[in-house]
Amino acid sequence: MLVALSFLSCSTTRVLQEGEFRLAKNKIIITNDKDFNPNNLNDYLQQKPNSYFIFGWNPFLNIYNWSNGKGRGWDKFVQKIGVAPVVYDSELVGMSVSNLKDHLKYIGYYGSQVESRIEVRNKKVEVTYLVTIGKRYPIKDIVTILPEKGDFPEIFMADSSQVTIKKGDYLSEELLEAETVRAATAMRNQGFYKFNKNYFFFEADTLSVPDSAILQMTVNEYTRNESPEDSEPIRKFRFNDVTISYPSSLKIREKILNDLNMIIPGEEYSERLVNNTYSRLSSLSIFSSINIGMTQKDTSLVDCSISLSQSKMQGFKVNLEGSTNSSGLLGISPQLSYYHKNIFRGGEWLNLSFMGNFQFKPKEDIHSNEFGVSASLSFPRLFPLPYRYFKGNIPRTDINLSYNYQNRPEYTRNIISTSYGYNGNVRNRFFYQAYPLQLNIVKLYNLDDNFYSSLANDPFLRNAYQNHFDLGSGCTLYYTTNPESVPKESFFYTRLQFDIAGNMLRAFNPLMKKDSNGSGMIWNTPFSQFVRGELTIGRTWIFGKRGGQAIATRILAGAGYAYGNSQILPFEKHFYGGGSNSLRGWQVRTVGPGLSPMDNSFVIPNQTGDMKLEANIEYRFKMFWKIAGALFVDAGNVWTLKDDGGEYGKSSMFRIESFGESIAANWGAGLRLDFNFLILRIDMGIKVHDPAREKKWVRPDQWFKHDGYAIHFGVGYPF
Repeated sequence: MLVALSFLSCSTTRVLQEGEFRLAKNKIIITNDKDFNPNNLNDYLQQKPNSYFIFGWNPFLNIYNWSNGKGRGWDKFVQKIGVAPVVYDSELVGMSVSNLKDHLKYIGYYGSQVESRIEVRNKKVEVTYLVTIGKRYPIKDIVTILPEKGDFPEIFMADSSQVTIKKGDYLSEELLEAETVRAATAMRNQGFYKFNKNYFFFEADTLSVPDSAILQMTVNEYTRNESPEDSEPIRKFRFNDVTISYPSSLKIREKILNDLNMIIPGEEYSERLVNNTYSRLSSLSIFSSINIGMTQKDTSLVDCSISLSQSKMQGFKVNLEGSTNSSGLLGISPQLSYYHKNIFRGGEWLNLSFMGNFQFKPKEDIHSNEFGVSASLSFPRLFPLPYRYFKGNIPRTDINLSYNYQNRPEYTRNIISTSYGYNGNVRNRFFYQAYPLQLNIVKLYNLDDNFYSSLANDPFLRNAYQNHFDLGSGCTLYYTTNPESVPKESFFYTRLQFDIAGNMLRAFNPLMKKDSNGSGMIWNTPFSQFVRGELTIGRTWIFGKRGGQAIATRILAGAGYAYGNSQILPFEKHFYGGGSNSLRGWQVRTVGPGLSPMDNSFVIPNQTGDMKLEANIEYRFKMFWKIAGALFVDAGNVWTLKDDGGEYGKSSMFRIESFGESIAANWGAGLRLDFNFLILRIDMGIKVHDPAREKKWVRPDQWFKHDGYAIHFGVGYPF
């Protein structure tokens, strides 16, 4: 607070010269239409004031004004850290007035008036723009005039049902521009290679019918930059010669490139074929750039040249995450990956990954180790279908194999997994993964007798720590409005994951050897039979100057159910909460299920359930340089769905009457280091409602005591 007060007491105009003023605020007022949002005009102002953090305060603006004017080391230091004040420029105000008028005319407000008013106080300037928006004209009728020669008029009119300008729409340059772009693209897809939006001419009659416009749309045989003497018939074109070139250092089978290329000599020109060829070649992910150029050969033919530049074919990736909580448990998770994007000279991807997860308590003999290795091959096609069945992005066929070793104080577990499936996307918005074959084999060794005996009163957990064999199918469907890894605009996404296993094996159950529970076995291991689904829905609103603020939300619901040959879900399919991407007031796997207290059978926590519900909200804001902050609230838990008769069977189950009481909730704050392509973060989550405690609500004086908070390190946003 003392530092903040010192910032507030310091001048923000000290460095200004005589006759200079700091632009403190811009304000736009719409004088004649309360429904028009003035914020829509902010982008058209030529000069904008410094951004503020809260209540008009920017501490780095104050720091800049600590300069003593000597230009030496101190001045350079505070100027590097601080933010210079925006010096008011009257010429830019005049340009802003013109910009506002032009934009209002562009969106259909004709005759708008804009007036600027300047208020000066203590070397600070506030500019107010008084905007009187002009008149709008609904379109009463549309007249279309086309060239009379050739097949263009007939093809153009066949597309008339797709025209976006309708009677009743308000006349605007924005509306006309959008339609010319759409129509020109449609005509180029019909073979008219040279046709573009500049062939359109518009006239609007606003006098014949009061308060309305009669629109005349003319397509001429010359562009707006030409004269009638330059007229040429609007003709169709065909592809002539097609050449593909790439560096000699790129080792790739030419058949792959020819199969992906949809531009065939002799076929009618279509911009869609050009774009689809670009998308198909891009899906190989082995080119740093793809250039497809067209050269007109004569009045009806175009030559096509496809130039490919090689990207980096192989490399390594290193990832390291760490976490800790108030109980003193530390976690370190390193990962090393190797990739090759053209292993068999046909755009095949090879990925090898090595990972570890180490948890321990310093000065205590408590630790767990996990090691994993995985390999995957991805082929640029959907076996056994040929390329011609796909017009745009090509789906890929994936083969995955992994081994995971877990050594905990209570047991040692080995997991072997393999899968075969497909992945792809539609228009870079809808992404899918489908695995008709998923196999997991889990073997446990060195199971601690005392630990296993302690589970005698909890059949749910006891059955979870047994060998099992999973054979089934699964899929993941993902839709997003912004596929960028770090989106800069508001976006929505949803993800559905679904797994089912054991049904096919169940048909052979009468022929199988049985265990003591009557479950069918393969290789002396019971096979699992279950269904599991998980749905995630998220939305992030990005706002503020230069997108400096955001509110991110997420809700998640998942459940799994074992039946037939199984009494419980395989342990790997259980749900858990806590950690850097979940309930951040808890360490991973330390919350739930339901109202259950911590199971002390585990030296390192391992709380799981059959069902999960979670909701998160996070406010993100830029601070300075590449540093950003966050405030967040997380709520949710995991539950069991069956009463296994164990010690905590009732308290761990999902029940409507105890739902509110069993919700775990935390608030917290975090810092992010934003490199645009990479985000490093640290979050501190503080418990406010803990269902495992006798007194569920956590008082503020307990927030920073033992088991009242957790600290997480992570890469990327949590959601």
